[in-house]
Amino acid sequence: MSEIKVLSKEVSELIAAGEVIDRPASIIKELLENAIDAGANVITVEIKNGGRTYIRVTDNGKGISKDDLPIAFLRHATSKISVKNDLDSIMTLGFRGEALASICAVSKVDVLTKRPEEDYGTHYVIEGAVEKTCEECGCPDGTTFVVRDIFYNVPARLKFLKKDVSEGNFAADLVTKLTLSHPEISFKFIRDNKVEILTAGDGKIYSAVYSVYGRDFANSMLEVDYTWQGMHITGFTVKPLSAKPNRRFQNFFVNKRYVKSRACAAALEEAYRNLLMTGKFPACVLYIDIPPNTIDVNVHPTKIEVRFSDEKLMHEAVFFAVKNSLMKNDRPNEMHLENKRNFTDRELFDIPKKDNSVQLKFAMEDNSQKPVATKPQTEKQYENSYSYQTPAPTLKTVESRSITEEEKEKLSGSDDMFLASLEQPAKRETAVTELSGPEPKPHKVTVEEINKAISEIPLPEEPEEQSGEAFKFIDAQSFTKKKPVSVIVEEKEPEKPKPVVVGELFKTYVVAQVGDEMILMDKHAAHERYIFERIKSDAEQLETQMFLEPIMVLLSYDEYDALTANLDKVSQLGFEIEPDVAPTVAVKGVPIILGDDNPADIISELAKNFIENKLNPQIELFDDLYHSIACKAAIKANDTNSGIELQALVNAVYGQENIRYCPHGRPVMITLTKRDIEKQFRRVL
Repeated sequence: MSEIKVLSKEVSELIAAGEVIDRPASIIKELLENAIDAGANVITVEIKNGGRTYIRVTDNGKGISKDDLPIAFLRHATSKISVKNDLDSIMTLGFRGEALASICAVSKVDVLTKRPEEDYGTHYVIEGAVEKTCEECGCPDGTTFVVRDIFYNVPARLKFLKKDVSEGNFAADLVTKLTLSHPEISFKFIRDNKVEILTAGDGKIYSAVYSVYGRDFANSMLEVDYTWQGMHITGFTVKPLSAKPNRRFQNFFVNKRYVKSRACAAALEEAYRNLLMTGKFPACVLYIDIPPNTIDVNVHPTKIEVRFSDEKLMHEAVFFAVKNSLMKNDRPNEMHLENKRNFTDRELFDIPKKDNSVQLKFAMEDNSQKPVATKPQTEKQYENSYSYQTPAPTLKTVESRSITEEEKEKLSGSDDMFLASLEQPAKRETAVTELSGPEPKPHKVTVEEINKAISEIPLPEEPEEQSGEAFKFIDAQSFTKKKPVSVIVEEKEPEKPKPVVVGELFKTYVVAQVGDEMILMDKHAAHERYIFERIKSDAEQLETQMFLEPIMVLLSYDEYDALTANLDKVSQLGFEIEPDVAPTVAVKGVPIILGDDNPADIISELAKNFIENKLNPQIELFDDLYHSIACKAAIKANDTNSGIELQALVNAVYGQENIRYCPHGRPVMITLTKRDIEKQFRRVL
């Protein structure tokens, strides 16, 4: 009798469902991925009792036709792929066709769906993989899935579910990941009739991060935008001082799919090497766009793990993207003094807009009091004028008199400066000689006298030609509009202000001024990092201490392969290693700096760094030794230092992009702006 039997459909459905559905969050994941693939831009998720009794997922996607709806719940029924070559270019979140079949096998499912071109929607009910109802109904465009009583027919699996709060947290975490992966979609998450997550769906990554993690987390992030050999990496990474106590805030999205990748996580942490305090881990929200044929997403039942065709290239792309962002965007920590106001000055006070208008000044010229004196115009003024008038001379007798002492006293005591300026000397020359005696009788001027006077007026001499900007008489060329001559002036970049040491606080913190900023620098941390960088730069070729007899070290096979493939780099680090019978290597020498440490552990750690494709394969022990040397050689707190020493330290550290944190992750300096200080003294509001 044959011992091999084909399982019944009921048993096989339950086994297959167990590979995909293990908790309510798994159902939400599959339904949300289908909604995203359907082109929805508004999605609502609602759960009750942690999702164990009630799950609702509503979207406004393209919907499912009435004829396709029963087929959609069959195993391996999908619209995402059709031939095997489609597996090499998968850009959708779902493609296997197992989700709906697995969901209906362990729960009760109601579906309301309608396509935009159809007049009526469809109501479909299926329980335990058995169809119950399929009828027309009225409903909005899109699809709504209602899943009730998960694992009602598998009580053994039901008892392995955690408390409702824990299951609800799993579901919330899943919605968070999908919210971050698709900022262009507006998500709403409702738990027990309370809205917990609501995103704008405006396509901005910052908005999604702000909605999910809050304001403080979003403000502690640095923008990332980098391209490396066909890979484009965007998103945000955290400032070193805002690192988290665990790795739960590390989010990697490959082609908008949330994944867990060792290569990406190792590259991220290597970029933060020597920048974080002990026990802290970097956080990030990084989006990696790569060609779909260089990634395999079909290696895990939940598709949360992926395989890259070139993990070393992926490691380099993430490392350089994050490192570039840290070097470019991270700045010394700026200290802000407490400001309790929650509104701007313009919101608190009715401040009028700045008036840019110009008040015109009018002056009336009194030709009866003084003769008209025309100021000669320059050549440029002549060229810009197309009409030119000469004022007619006027002859008028000006009467002069002396100001009395009484008038002087009135003027000197007056506040009107204009009246005071009218004070004149006792005798003044007049424009026309004052006649003595009685007023002369009017005299009639004849035409002959006028002609005689005109003939006696001397003609102007011919002007001599002058060079440069000298005055010229107007000519025909003056009425021709000249083209402006373009002169290229090389603008020199303004010199950056240099730090000037003002003093020292508590014999630990150096106070310096740079332009409109005040700097507080920890002299020990700054000097320690400065020495640490000098040691690392001088340690490219370490001296080797040779052993009298080689030490045989047993490794794993992957460690042996990684080590033997990088013997040239191993030699640069001061190690002398020769491959022996796999997986054993012969260690003939180690760097002198390692002393008497056991080479077996050191070689194993070195091989592990090569496996993780680290760009700098130096073992952590090297960094620890460098830290120790730098710490012992650096200036200590409470040491007495002269102003010259402190100025030299500030000059050496300020402006160095790689000296922002000490090797233990503490900040080297903080800044305080002049405006913040003036606010405290109420010089500005």
